[in-house]
Amino acid sequence: MGLFDGIFNGKKEERVVEEKYIHWIPLTSLDQLPILTKESETETVLIFKHSTRCGISRMVLKQFEKLFTEETSNMKTYYLDLLNHRDVSDEVGYLFQVHHQSPQLIVLRNGTAIAHSNHYDITETNLSRFI
Repeated sequence: MGLFDGIFNGKKEERVVEEKYIHWIPLTSLDQLPILTKESETETVLIFKHSTRCGISRMVLKQFEKLFTEETSNMKTYYLDLLNHRDVSDEVGYLFQVHHQSPQLIVLRNGTAIAHSNHYDITETNLSRFI
């Protein structure tokens, strides 16, 4: 029968489940900035600034998630919805002296932005170099 074999013969399709190695921490409050700055003293902290209304930002976000491997899965990675938390976005730019872009990745160590990229450059980031 061909077309109906999978339905009537009880065959099930195998689904491939993609492992996700990124663990987002929502960045929603100015009160979190001193905390993540302190965290950056002992480990690398990433801030991903995302515009939920931008198609480019959405595409870059999906590609950025694919950059994470088991090796980089423990990196502190903050997600900032800059449309809903503009005050936080503005303060991140001021505090870490990084001109606002969207989407944008900011890498922090010792309370300082040691790297940042925006738009499609984010998808070229070698995360393992920040471990």
